[in-house]
Amino acid sequence: MKIERRPVPEVSLPDDLPPVLRRVYAARGIRDAEELVLGLDRLPGYQSLSDIEAAAALLQEALTQDRRILVVGDFDADGATATALAVDALRAFGATRVDYLVPDRARHGYGLSPAIVEAARAYEPDLIVTVDNGIASVAGVAAARAAGSRVLITDHHLPPAELPDADAIVNPNRVDCGFPCKALAGVGVLFYVMLALRARLRDAGWFAGRDEPGLADYLDLVALGTVADVVPLDRTNRILVAQGLKRIRAGRTRPGLLALANAAGRDPGRLTAADIGFGLAPRLNAAGRLENMALGVDCLLAPDTETAREAALTLEGLNAERRERQARMQDAAFAALDGLDPGEGGLPAGLCLHRPDWHEGIVGLVAGRVRERYHRPAVAFADAGAGGLKGSARSIPGVHIRDVLENLATRHPDLIDRFGGHAMAAGLTLPADRFEAFRAAFAEEVGRWVSEDMLQGVVVSDGELSDAELGLEIAYALREGGPWGAGFPEPVFDGVFAVLDQRIVGERHLKLRLGTDGGRAVDAIAFNHDREAPDRVRAVYRLDVNRYQGIDSVQLVIEHIVPAGV
Repeated sequence: MKIERRPVPEVSLPDDLPPVLRRVYAARGIRDAEELVLGLDRLPGYQSLSDIEAAAALLQEALTQDRRILVVGDFDADGATATALAVDALRAFGATRVDYLVPDRARHGYGLSPAIVEAARAYEPDLIVTVDNGIASVAGVAAARAAGSRVLITDHHLPPAELPDADAIVNPNRVDCGFPCKALAGVGVLFYVMLALRARLRDAGWFAGRDEPGLADYLDLVALGTVADVVPLDRTNRILVAQGLKRIRAGRTRPGLLALANAAGRDPGRLTAADIGFGLAPRLNAAGRLENMALGVDCLLAPDTETAREAALTLEGLNAERRERQARMQDAAFAALDGLDPGEGGLPAGLCLHRPDWHEGIVGLVAGRVRERYHRPAVAFADAGAGGLKGSARSIPGVHIRDVLENLATRHPDLIDRFGGHAMAAGLTLPADRFEAFRAAFAEEVGRWVSEDMLQGVVVSDGELSDAELGLEIAYALREGGPWGAGFPEPVFDGVFAVLDQRIVGERHLKLRLGTDGGRAVDAIAFNHDREAPDRVRAVYRLDVNRYQGIDSVQLVIEHIVPAGV
């Protein structure tokens, strides 16, 4: 593992920003003060999204003619927030027959599959609206249209060569789409569709004599889904997340989101993107991983505090079960890999793991942990019935995992049944008897993408902080300087410290008291690190604000710790 510092170009940023924040922004590509303005008036207009007018026309017709609309969601937090936004906004616009359906991982598979279309027949939909899925659902769209439903696809995943024959497809990643933000999450795409629909309804006089919904009220859902889906926080997404957080902190949010925050032990009045990513999102995602994401959607749509609290408690129980299962699966994965000797070619460039007792809703998390520990792309598989396997892949910077799978499928056309995804994450299915062949082919293909340096793992730092900067003022400035996330990473710093005191807390976490060479002492914690530290360490850390019994103090949250001099 290497520690590297981000280069900081010379830029002109406001003098009233703390120097630490100026250098952090410069290292993330901010060139002038305008890029730091995150008002809604800086959002790009919806008009450049391909098919956006056709999508709005479909929805307008369904509303004005009181047709049945069925929202088909997805089983992650992005899909859940998009589903809740679609249902809530359409009802606010005046739709009286709106339902939603979330696929079950095991029974329906991913996206608008023929199986979920068959389940949708019970709703007799005139219009099916997909959220966060559908761009690759050629067979499912054909089945829906054959059953008499029109289909509107809203998605953000990379399109395949053949698009479904839907009535409209809104996806910023279509090759013919000129929308400037290609990083919108599924909930962001749906938010833009609602903007276009509201404008169309307004022009038609639909809101005469009735209240026109304020779509800014849905930005809490947009913020939650965008952060949870770990899409890059370009300026558009930072605006959406910042405005959503602003509303949540002000109490202008729905009961279900407040209940999730309370269940996660987060203060809604101080909520950050990190709180969403590490607190709220896992609890929401637990429903899709272990049961059905309809539980999560129900929580987000809860009409009152008590209903929301009960739903959040159910999600909290599922998340506890998820953590327990994940720990067992991770331990098995690490045990299988730790016995291999990297120096003797024991660890291939790409790692594949499978055990028959693994849960398909958790293999993606295991693949992510394996990727983090061994610094190479990883795929974890679970049994999917009928002699098949479902896998979830996670990658490292510089290795586009979907393209790896596409190249692999081209070279070995009989290995993979289906696949899809992004640069850093993908899903796939294959017959169980092809696992060993896939394992070898995957390692070989990843080997074409990587250098030895890429497999060593790199921790990127924003440099050192002085003793004067290790205080609450800078910690507050960094906390409020976001939102931070994928593509706009939360600042981390590095330095050498003396270990003044240490102990294990909560079985897995190392609590420390660290001293600087200048004589300052500061508290620190290294989560999921249960090994004793040496007397002197080099640490990579986040400067965090720890609130205990209403009192704020500085705490270093350690991301990486090694003996000083290493």
